[in-house]
Amino acid sequence: MKHKKQHKNIFFCLFLLTYSLSNAQNDYKLWLQYSPITSPETVSNYHKNVQGIVKYGESETLQVALNEMQTGLQSMLGNSIGLTTKKENSIIIGTYSSLDKDFQNLIKSNLEKIQKDGYIIKTITNNNTKNILITGKTDVAVLYGAFNFLKLIQTNKSIENLNIIDSPKTDIRILNHWDNLDGKVERGYAGSSLWNWQKLPLFIEQRYINYARANASIGINGTVLTNVNANALILTPLYLEKVKALANAFRPYGIKVYLTARFSAPIEIGGLKTADPTDKDVINWWKEKAKEIYNQIPDFGGFLVKANSEGQPGPQNYGKNHVDGANMLADAVSPFGGVIMWRAFVYSEHDVDDRAKQAFSEFVPYDGRFRKNVIVQVKNGPIDFQPREPFHPMFGAMPKTPLMMEFQITQEYLGFSSHLVFLPKLYQEVLQSDTYSKGKGSTVAKIVDGTLENHTISGIAGVSNIGSDLNWTGHPFAQANWYGFGRLAWNPNLDAETIAEEWLRSTFSNDDNFVNPVKKMMINSREAVVNYMTPLGLHHIMATNHHYGPGPWVNNLSRPEWNPVYYHKADANGIGFDRSKTGTKATTQFFPEVEKKFDNLETCPEKYLLWFHHVSWDYKLKNGNTLWDGLALQYQQGVDDVKSMQTTWNKTEKYVDKERFKEVQQLLEIQNQEAKWWRDACLLYFQQYSKKQLPQGVEKPTKTLDYFESLQFPFAPGI
Repeated sequence: MKHKKQHKNIFFCLFLLTYSLSNAQNDYKLWLQYSPITSPETVSNYHKNVQGIVKYGESETLQVALNEMQTGLQSMLGNSIGLTTKKENSIIIGTYSSLDKDFQNLIKSNLEKIQKDGYIIKTITNNNTKNILITGKTDVAVLYGAFNFLKLIQTNKSIENLNIIDSPKTDIRILNHWDNLDGKVERGYAGSSLWNWQKLPLFIEQRYINYARANASIGINGTVLTNVNANALILTPLYLEKVKALANAFRPYGIKVYLTARFSAPIEIGGLKTADPTDKDVINWWKEKAKEIYNQIPDFGGFLVKANSEGQPGPQNYGKNHVDGANMLADAVSPFGGVIMWRAFVYSEHDVDDRAKQAFSEFVPYDGRFRKNVIVQVKNGPIDFQPREPFHPMFGAMPKTPLMMEFQITQEYLGFSSHLVFLPKLYQEVLQSDTYSKGKGSTVAKIVDGTLENHTISGIAGVSNIGSDLNWTGHPFAQANWYGFGRLAWNPNLDAETIAEEWLRSTFSNDDNFVNPVKKMMINSREAVVNYMTPLGLHHIMATNHHYGPGPWVNNLSRPEWNPVYYHKADANGIGFDRSKTGTKATTQFFPEVEKKFDNLETCPEKYLLWFHHVSWDYKLKNGNTLWDGLALQYQQGVDDVKSMQTTWNKTEKYVDKERFKEVQQLLEIQNQEAKWWRDACLLYFQQYSKKQLPQGVEKPTKTLDYFESLQFPFAPGI
């Protein structure tokens, strides 16, 4: 009896372990769950249209597309969908040039409607046969089409009478990994780096392949492997061999690798005495280094460069400018088709002007002087990835230079991976902002995708939120920000609500009783965070260095613009940064229509009020509240919104596996507590200056300001 009991215990433990691992895999699969379709009628209907797959072509990428189709269809439909030669009720995959003439003729008129990596998914009826054709001009276009077809089934869409023609609107759709060679990730909140440099190049982890699959499924076609605060060692032969191994693994998925170039590399690893971009030896060193890289990685994408910013070396160290540095590197990679992504995130401790103005002042005079293979990478706002910023005034101000958007996917200033914040809402807000650079309708999206000025290269970059955590991003809902970034990089005009619904149906459930309330929760989440962190245009009042939690009181750092007091300027008279014509004149960097709106206190949108104006505590907001009351009530609204998010999520238990349900539930409680922390700490601090009582409806703090100021977090992640 004793042995039987032991065996039962062992079997029970194995069952629990298997169950736990199975549930954990849900997190790991991201939006590629391929969950079984439970309706027999729906399965039967899909099987009528999908009885086999015909593949034209033998490339690795087409084989990947075939494998993905078979994996996804078998998982969702329950039966193996095999490779066949029978062209009836089958899926036909292959590039246009490889198809039979009869198929080519049937879609020839559609071909001119797609760009390089665009795809066609079309139901074709011919000679009493019915097929679904997935094709494009390139192998990777077919892969993109295959993923989109599978998404149709995942999200319960009909596959009858398909006629989908879709192309990416930007050329470079890329993740910027801020990963260091020691395995740590700067501003990373999901574990350590994915790249195991020690085991490369001989050991290719399956996780690398799954990373490539996930990116290809949303159209991402590039990855910068290393931190913008670059380490020159990545350019040495030892590491280039490892980079080559990653490039080989990613290539079948249409993903190019890029590296960050440390500007002082000729000195640090090249033995030169200077890194002056006009020095002949330096120019030759970079040309030879480019040749060395492309000999190993023929499709190497190019370099991302952070120069003369936050202590990073650059051409200004030698009395030269950004054009000199960028063009020198551009000439080195140009023979191989490479590009230089030169970051415009610059601000100087020696420049006493408004930090928000410095990048514009430094770069706009160089418009039209960069090489054709240089694209200037500009953050979405003029400060630094804040919960809300106006769009960067550089967008529209450099018509002769392609500008690349840089969004942050990792939540450096938005509660790390502890807070649920659906960032595509932020991205959409920026992309649809009208610059008026060529009249009404000159949106940031049209500048970024190159259509406004007919640029030959375009791109969108996202600072990655991916790490070694089992669920990739630390928070299950942070996966939606990776997904949403990819979708908006493909098409900057997509709606955030559409993206949220796609992700929810692919990741969790197609049940409308789950999708509709959770989608609403996601769409409202970004505004909730703005309210409990930085309402009415406040910005950069986070604790310094780690940026974890509030720190509006910090005023003791060596550089003025590193101190939160620099940005809110609270005093007895009011609060806010005067960037109008009576202040730093930052509003003049925008085009007249936008300048006029932002500069006038009465027409400035209240969401940017304290960004552009220093306002009296008694100033009347549009709803009739004083500024102080309105500020306090918005902080409270943010807290209330998180409580509402908790209520919504608690009703979803029957639609979600236990592990993810519990994980999100716990994280929402952290967010609830930290929203209260933000509200209480900020209001207590600002109350010193307003000298006013909290309005009715705002909960009174239970801790003192001294308590909040005493908090320290020496082990906060991401530093």
